[in-house]
Amino acid sequence: MKAIVVEDEQLAAERLIELVKSIDATIEIVGQFDTIADTVHYLKTESAPDIIFLDIQLADGRSFEIFEKTTIDSPIIFTTAYDQFTLKAFKLNSIDYLLKPVQKEDLRLALEKLKKLNRKGLNSDELGVLKEIIKTKGQPYKQRLVIKAGNKIQFKPAEEVAYFFADGKEAYMVSRKENRKHLIGYTLEELENILDPKEFFRISRKFIVRADAIAEVKGLISSKLEVKLHQPTEHELAVSRERAQEFKMWLDQ
Repeated sequence: MKAIVVEDEQLAAERLIELVKSIDATIEIVGQFDTIADTVHYLKTESAPDIIFLDIQLADGRSFEIFEKTTIDSPIIFTTAYDQFTLKAFKLNSIDYLLKPVQKEDLRLALEKLKKLNRKGLNSDELGVLKEIIKTKGQPYKQRLVIKAGNKIQFKPAEEVAYFFADGKEAYMVSRKENRKHLIGYTLEELENILDPKEFFRISRKFIVRADAIAEVKGLISSKLEVKLHQPTEHELAVSRERAQEFKMWLDQ
C-alpha cells in the first residue's frame, strides 16, 4: 500500500510517518510534501497513492485548493488541529480525520476503516462542506474571556492568562500580572477548542498552560515533566506521561 503525507510541520510529518510504520509496515510512504503546488504536481504526474494523509493548513494555503486543481481518486485521512465537533459534518465515506497531535490508536482505527473503503474522490457537495469548515475555523481564536466577579461582568485578555485549572465541575484562570484565580464559564474541554493551540497546551486532565508563562521544564524520575512558570503557583504543574511527547513537540514549534 502506497501513501503520501502532505504536512507543513516537519516534526508532525515525521511523527505521523513513524506511527504509520509502527502500525502497518506494508504501507510505503512514497512522497512527503508541504505545499499545495508540490502536491498537485505529484498527483498530476504520478500514480494515485492508496492513501493520502492531508493537513488542512499548508505552507502556501489551505488544502481544499488541491481539489480544485486536480482530481483526487484516493482515500484521504485529514490530519488537522480543527475541533472534532465541527468536523463531524465533514466525516463522509472516504474521508476520515485525525486531530493533532495524532494519537496512535486513532490512526490505527482510521487505517482499518480505509481498508474497507473503495477508492473514490470528493464530490462537489463534500468539497463545499470542506470549504465552509475551513472558512469558519479560519476565524480568530478567542482573544478575551469573561470572568465571574460577583454580580459584575469582567473581561481578561487571553494574553494575560498564565494557566487554567479544573476544580471539580468548575474551571479557573490564573492571571499573570496579578497571579490571582478567576472563575470562568468554560470547561477545559471547551477552552481547548476556542484558544489558540500554538499558545495554549493541555498538559493534563486538570491543567492548561500558556507558552509565554513557562519559565522552564524539568524532567522527573517518574518520566513526567514538571512545568515551572515565571510566577509562583499553588499547583504542581506536571505533564501527564501520555502527553509528554506531544508537549515537547508543542514547545519546539
